Amino acid sequence: MRPFRFALQASSAPDGASWRNLARKTESLGYSTLFLPDHFNDQIAPLVGLTVAAEATTVLKVGTLVLGNDYRHPLVLAREIATLDMMTGGRVEFGLGAGWMRSDYAQAGLAYDEPKVRVDRLEEALQVMQGIWSGEPFDFSGDHYQISQAVGHPRPYGSGHPVLLIGGGSPRVLGIAARNANIVGINPNLASGEIGPSMIASAAAELVDKRIEWVAEAAGERMDQIELQSLTFFVQIGENGRQLRENLGSALGFDEEQVSETPSALIGSKQEIIEKLQKSRERWGLSYWVVHEPEMDEFADIVARLDGT
Repeated sequence: MRPFRFALQASSAPDGASWRNLARKTESLGYSTLFLPDHFNDQIAPLVGLTVAAEATTVLKVGTLVLGNDYRHPLVLAREIATLDMMTGGRVEFGLGAGWMRSDYAQAGLAYDEPKVRVDRLEEALQVMQGIWSGEPFDFSGDHYQISQAVGHPRPYGSGHPVLLIGGGSPRVLGIAARNANIVGINPNLASGEIGPSMIASAAAELVDKRIEWVAEAAGERMDQIELQSLTFFVQIGENGRQLRENLGSALGFDEEQVSETPSALIGSKQEIIEKLQKSRERWGLSYWVVHEPEMDEFADIVARLDGT
């Protein structure tokens, strides 16, 4: 089993000083990575925000969770990510997805194509970026992208490509992740395009079992090289764990046992959460956990006890 590590996802700050302080605090509390999402709401621009966070810290990794492929051309994005990876000495965790939230497409005036088309574009974009990172002149002719004699400069730090993170909840996306990514996020199914009942229902533990099977089948011999990640959606620390879980379950249409089992919710006393994290790693191999800014202080005790173990 891989050792535990933990990341914080944040989205905004009132000014530059506050954002830098948040990055330094994230590092000082022992979190491995600071992630930014990629939506067109009240959040800061991810690549600029991560550049500032990296400059304010020394060892903190910075990452995207995740960039929407449809919002950026892969040739341009490959250069931006390579530059940030080179400048930070390899501290980038590059999360990329097909784009899923309907409201982002509506705000940007982009066509919200069916999932197959968006995932087709993601798969082509990965080929384009990998070719550009090779350092050799690169041509590509696909259904969505045409590249002629593109040369990637600068090269990413170290191995020639940044650490790649892809998350998903469907067989196809998890298959792409398993074959290409260093980190695979085990997510609920986002096909509905919004946070709602169907997405929440898809977070059930028995469906997580299926997703791990899909990853293992697609990964084959490289499964041991993959780090499995879980993004949490509900984190609540309190001694009255059963009541807290029952309350959440009642709101979501789950019973207390289902809330106890899903990796999307970490609810209960610190000891209960620690035991749940350990059981989730034993059951699914999930060792890399992401929480959000509001719970960063309380959760830091759990990070201190489990990080690296």
